Amino acid sequence: MKFLIVGLGNIGNEYDATRHNIGFDVADCFVIKNGGSYRLDRHAYVAEVKWKGRIFIVIKPTTYMNLSGKALKYWMDKEKINIENVLVIVDDLALPIGTLRLRASGSDAGHNGLKNIQLILGNNKYPRLRFGIGSDFPKGKQVDFVLGKWKPSEVKAVQESMLKSVDAIECFATQGLGKAMTEFNK
Repeated sequence: MKFLIVGLGNIGNEYDATRHNIGFDVADCFVIKNGGSYRLDRHAYVAEVKWKGRIFIVIKPTTYMNLSGKALKYWMDKEKINIENVLVIVDDLALPIGTLRLRASGSDAGHNGLKNIQLILGNNKYPRLRFGIGSDFPKGKQVDFVLGKWKPSEVKAVQESMLKSVDAIECFATQGLGKAMTEFNK
């Protein structure tokens, strides 16, 4: 079985360890845990990881957040991976820091990466792992907050949730989305 794991984020040092790049960070955590490494390829940094008889193609799009769908669709087609075996990892302002929510489908909730994926796929029916980044910012400062670094007081909770996210990816691949939702949507 083959899976496509798509961590959403932006390339460039200025975006490293920002809330908006948590998708990249979770993808990295999964790849490192399983002894993989990335190579630069078409539209993405790509790692291939083998785990429990499964192959994971893990991508971090180089298209920037607003064109994430282009990379997702390219790698989905290239690797011949069905949409039910795709998992998009995305930051979510509507969830408290570190809260995880797996979904089979849903709205883009104003997230530009998800908007582009929905536009490219022509629907919103693709699995996603939403990672809560909180919403502790003054009115009008959403962009600064999302592109900002984690506060020192948040780092431990974020790291713990990144490890839980890796477990969620593994559960998704071995036991299916329904079981993973039951296990991790607490």
